[in-house]
Amino acid sequence: MKERYDVLIIGGGMVGSAVARELSRYDLRIGVLEKNLDVCYETSGRNSAVVHGGFAYDPGTLKAKLCVEGNQMMGQLAEELDFPFLRCGKVLVGNTDEDMETLKRTLKQGETNGSVGLEIIDEDRLHELVPAVVGKFAMFSPNSGILDPFQYTIALAENAHENGADYFFDHEATGISREQDGYVISTVQGDYHTRWVVNAAGLGCGKISDMLGIKGYKIIGSKGDYIILDKRTGPLLPMPVYPVPSNTYMGIHVTNTIDGNVTIGPNADMVTDFDYYGVPQKNMDYLAKSASDLWPHIHKADYIRNYSGILPKWVDDNGVIQDFKIEIRDELAPQAVNLVGIESPGLTAAVPIARYAINLMKQREELKEKADFNPRRKGIVRFESLSTEEKARMIKENPDYGEVICRCEKVTRAEILAAIHNPLGVSTMVGIKYRTRSMMGRCQGGYCQMRVEQMIEEELGRKETEVLYARQNSQVLFGKVREED
Repeated sequence: MKERYDVLIIGGGMVGSAVARELSRYDLRIGVLEKNLDVCYETSGRNSAVVHGGFAYDPGTLKAKLCVEGNQMMGQLAEELDFPFLRCGKVLVGNTDEDMETLKRTLKQGETNGSVGLEIIDEDRLHELVPAVVGKFAMFSPNSGILDPFQYTIALAENAHENGADYFFDHEATGISREQDGYVISTVQGDYHTRWVVNAAGLGCGKISDMLGIKGYKIIGSKGDYIILDKRTGPLLPMPVYPVPSNTYMGIHVTNTIDGNVTIGPNADMVTDFDYYGVPQKNMDYLAKSASDLWPHIHKADYIRNYSGILPKWVDDNGVIQDFKIEIRDELAPQAVNLVGIESPGLTAAVPIARYAINLMKQREELKEKADFNPRRKGIVRFESLSTEEKARMIKENPDYGEVICRCEKVTRAEILAAIHNPLGVSTMVGIKYRTRSMMGRCQGGYCQMRVEQMIEEELGRKETEVLYARQNSQVLFGKVREED
């Protein structure tokens, strides 16, 4: 048996790490059980990276309320946790009379939800904001924005860890049983005792809910595919461009990224396989053709990568998508917080979701605040973003800043070393990639990947066959091609 915890959180993604971070304000022993080898391998790192304004959700829902709250606090969170966030705005572009009526309804709904600054703009104003877009008018949301979902999730997790939360990777929950004053959670690595359980399992929320004895939630996957374009397209897109939304789908959009790329997507295919992230060629062709109606600057020569993500949607018996479910069912699973169907806008709403869940706990027991909680976390220095004078000073203090490992993204040896020795102990290639942007540029690691792999070997004392790309059994190397003389 492992150590006993006050709270064990199942799932260490963006929402699970937000819960861990907010709970670490209190005098509690907190653990996080994550089935993957890092915190952002599934939905948390596979999305549009857009901070939503809150106008797309039915008034009175948790999605609407918590999205608006999350949007309003994102600037403060970015400052505290040192992750990149840009409140660049967003436009929903229309052309027909029907589009105009939909945008007017959307604006009114947004104002009801508490979104501020929304306005209908004409073609001249639209092209002042986004010169390269095609459209006759739009709804402009000035408070929408973009961030780096990897950095945000990692920042939440690192701050939670710095405030005492323990992270356990490769710890998939396989069973939950009740004991007199709490639960025993069985994992592939052993059993853990806890007074409280938080189900923040994302795509696995239905399975964990069933394990808790809260049965009946139907979870479907909405798989969205994306294309990533080279940074040379970035200047043509100062903010995300969306079509006029339908009742359940925001449509295929074009989004600028915090680092200067452009992403195209997503589509929305309903899936039952939550582990398949392949992107068929026909889907890429469909994305490009559809998005070109909005932004006609999509060319195959600029494609550098594709990816996909899956949203866990809770639906009723008729297949209608439901609101977030954040609950404690005392009669079925006392001292268990159940989070079901946390999909979009879960990125924007992650911290408000966490606080809502913790308030449910507070209604059942008193939580004592810690005097030494530190809300601040310092991320890895992005050397390329520094001034010439700052770069010179950094190189003088640490010559490793003078050696570039990733040429495309201009990531230095010092940054790679900081990532390898990260507070969470993540040691995969993708873990280093998400923390530094190495291997994310035009050549997608063609130059730097094996240099990063060698640094992991040297710094952590690993054999070449022990370095993993992302998950268990994903070795980068399986042995030597030839033996040295």
